[in-house]
Amino acid sequence: MAVRIVRLGTPRARGEGLRLGTVRRPPRGVRRSDFARLDFYDLWLPVLSPSAPLVKQALAARSARELARFFRKFRTELARGPGAQVLDLLAALSHGADFSLGCYCEDERRCHRSALRDELEERGAAITS
Repeated sequence: MAVRIVRLGTPRARGEGLRLGTVRRPPRGVRRSDFARLDFYDLWLPVLSPSAPLVKQALAARSARELARFFRKFRTELARGPGAQVLDLLAALSHGADFSLGCYCEDERRCHRSALRDELEERGAAITS
């Protein structure tokens, strides 16, 4: 049992389980009834997404320093809101269920899902590749 960190819209891995979308907005041009069928997500969990201003900041980041600033601010947002409790829950569930969470970004190193991975690891989550 474990959690996977994935790119939404990519084919699901065998045994991946429920896919959680940690994105601010649903996929454009896709009917809600097709989200799961097209491997986006089964459940939408925007509480684990950066705020709209932080998304803009991440997209505009041109240097490692600017990107690091985004990650610090995102982790602060998580700590101040309900995201921290949701991450605690997901870390605990990872020991008894298979599920995944993800975002649309192509490069995980520039994506908030890398911070989610770190947050889950710090909480003792079982994480698989």
